[in-house]
Amino acid sequence: MAIGKYARVDGRRSSSGYCSTVTIVVFVALCLVGVWMMTSSSLVPGQNGDVSQENKNEVKEQVSDINNSNARQFEDNPGDLPEDATKGDSNVTSEDNSILPDKQEEKLEENPVEKSSEDSKTEDADKKTEDEGSKTENTESDSETTENNNDTDETSSKESDESEKKSKSDDNNKSESDESENKSDNSNETIDSRIKEKVEQSDNKESDESSSEKNTDDNAKEQSSNEVYPSGAQSELQNEITTENGSWETQAAESKNEKESQESSKQPAGYNWKLCNVTAGPDFIPCLDNWKAIRSLRSTKHYEHRERHCPEEPPTCLVSLPEGYKRSVEWPRSREKIWYYNVPHTKLAEVKGHQNWVKVTGEYLTFPGGGTQFKHGALHYIDFIQESVPDVAWGKRTRVILDVGCGVASFGGFLFERDVLAMSFAPKDEHEAQVQFALERGIPAISAVMGTKRLPFPGKVFDVVHCARCRVPWHIEGGKLLLELNRVLRPGGFFIWSATPIYQKLPEDVEIWNAMKALTKAICWELVSISKDRVNGVGVAIYKKPTSNECYEKRSKNEPPLCQDSDDPNAAWNVKLQACIHKAPVSSTERGLQWPEQWPARLTKVPYWLSSSQVGVYGKPAPEDFADDYKHWKRVVSKSYLNGMGIQWANVRNVMDMNSIYGGFAAALRDLNIWVMNVVSIDSPDTLPIIYERGLFGIYHDWCESFSTYPRSYDLLHADHLFSKLKKRCNLAGIVAEVDRILRPEGKLIVRDTTEIIDELESMVRSMQWEVRMTYSKDKEGLLCVQKSKWRPKESETLEYAII
Repeated sequence: MAIGKYARVDGRRSSSGYCSTVTIVVFVALCLVGVWMMTSSSLVPGQNGDVSQENKNEVKEQVSDINNSNARQFEDNPGDLPEDATKGDSNVTSEDNSILPDKQEEKLEENPVEKSSEDSKTEDADKKTEDEGSKTENTESDSETTENNNDTDETSSKESDESEKKSKSDDNNKSESDESENKSDNSNETIDSRIKEKVEQSDNKESDESSSEKNTDDNAKEQSSNEVYPSGAQSELQNEITTENGSWETQAAESKNEKESQESSKQPAGYNWKLCNVTAGPDFIPCLDNWKAIRSLRSTKHYEHRERHCPEEPPTCLVSLPEGYKRSVEWPRSREKIWYYNVPHTKLAEVKGHQNWVKVTGEYLTFPGGGTQFKHGALHYIDFIQESVPDVAWGKRTRVILDVGCGVASFGGFLFERDVLAMSFAPKDEHEAQVQFALERGIPAISAVMGTKRLPFPGKVFDVVHCARCRVPWHIEGGKLLLELNRVLRPGGFFIWSATPIYQKLPEDVEIWNAMKALTKAICWELVSISKDRVNGVGVAIYKKPTSNECYEKRSKNEPPLCQDSDDPNAAWNVKLQACIHKAPVSSTERGLQWPEQWPARLTKVPYWLSSSQVGVYGKPAPEDFADDYKHWKRVVSKSYLNGMGIQWANVRNVMDMNSIYGGFAAALRDLNIWVMNVVSIDSPDTLPIIYERGLFGIYHDWCESFSTYPRSYDLLHADHLFSKLKKRCNLAGIVAEVDRILRPEGKLIVRDTTEIIDELESMVRSMQWEVRMTYSKDKEGLLCVQKSKWRPKESETLEYAII
């Protein structure tokens, strides 16, 4: 090779023309390979063998900066799963940090899509620089010949190694996305935590969006988006930034959307959803619209036809949407107006319009804030009550109340301004859609009636019970209905009654008032105030429940009688009403003897009646269990739910925790403008009294049946390890159909459960065309966040029992 070169430079001929020609050809080939090698190596920072020591130091500093940046990014996200699940995140972080220049990383954070254009420009500039450098090397003097020869030999060695590698990975070099996926799979097998993470991705694992969630540092170098591997809590958010802020959609996104569009009409085998063909249409409540059961009732004297009558099997069809349905108006504007087509009912406006319940105003239904007993405004009425009895102390002593016969729940809606939660209820009766109006407004309410069964609440939990002209015949049948209020009212709590018998003198009103005076005296309620509100022109009577049994023992007649000691006042699921008085607590460790701490201190205060000798739900002593539960949910909510799932909390108002335990999830959300319906399953430990003690509210329920609420009631449903328990005794498809019924379109469902349940639920919600926002699994535990769509099946299923 040296002979050929010197012969050409000196102008002398070689003794062998054939040998000279071969030598020249080999030399030119080696030069071209050398130029190619130097150009290739310049495209991969940190792999060029000729990088100077100064450049190496710069690379080390960049790696250090990126590691620090990633550490800051990851430290906000450990609450996504329980503590033991977050250990794997740190392993993934250390393995997945890619080497990116400082300016390049900064650009990535601002706009990941535009980043790829900048990369291509940088790479072009690098190629141009290397080309110029190679030309200079070809024109060096003969004094550098020996050095060049050494470089050539070194280059030949590199070429040999590169060629060997190239031959082994020829298929991978054809497609960067294929190489990314292969490296992702190999990397995932070596990660100890074995985390599976998917954010807004289809089942097609070959999509670039999917691999951007899982890739190692090699992917960060080779993938066009160059996304830094996100943690579970932040992955959804980063994915949204990529798609929303980018100037151009990626080919992966375009192809993914087209594939989903082609498959949108297909459903996974086994999930053939149909539309419910029922008389109630979009307002179908299975347990309240079971006309077959209602028609078979022997009597409706005690409002039996308004009580729950659930079908033998829960429906697995989907409820239709009202025509023209829109996303609900955000709180607090929703308190004053809602979209007419979301609840297109006008009967109540026609009947109660003069009483300021509800009015039709263009495309809205408006609520002036009044009611039958406070036509000139609820706030004045609320303040009037406290002026009458200062001990009511809204938002301090009084935190949780029960509003009986709530109408459109304006009373409860304005109590939020006084830091009070009102559990409002009314029957599904001739006052058309009153509870539906309340829920659409963003006010807590359920469909229920005081008929033959106890209300689904524990005993001694409500600070106040309120009834504004609720037309309940409290005095009949031994005062059975008033005694039910006595059961749920906390000792020392108030019953606020605003009705015509208090201030009108019509014969019927006088008769009711006299009967109520006798009954309240017999059950030892003290009439602490009776006054008339001059503005609204109504009278209000306020009673106080006794805190001891002294009055009961001094009664001349045992009427109504005291309940037997075996009667459990907390038993409330399908238990018949009885006309008896439950005794007041006497033991210092018995719940109800002391009033809870004032709000908001009671939220985090361990109830005095929780003993260390009691074993909590999670196996620790009850007080410790309670405290740890709150810490856990506070961390999860702040580190993950609020920031890491892409949920716009301004659009969230009505929330349900389907498996509440101690109410820690609701407590962690207390600073948001939301309310949480805490549900304690009938087959779970009875922790609902604890939830009320801390100033929250909730209800008992059997999730194998339909919930007593209208369709499209909630913006967000949360289920922590609920479905895995229900699957043992319920039809999972029926539960998912119920979730679809009560969740608003574009509402979110967050599920924490076993990976087996997560996978099954993901398949089911995908079959309903829901958007899978995030899945996250580790050590057989998983997290799923999905968003309901407006999709409805075209095929229908007639439910004979729900047809009039």
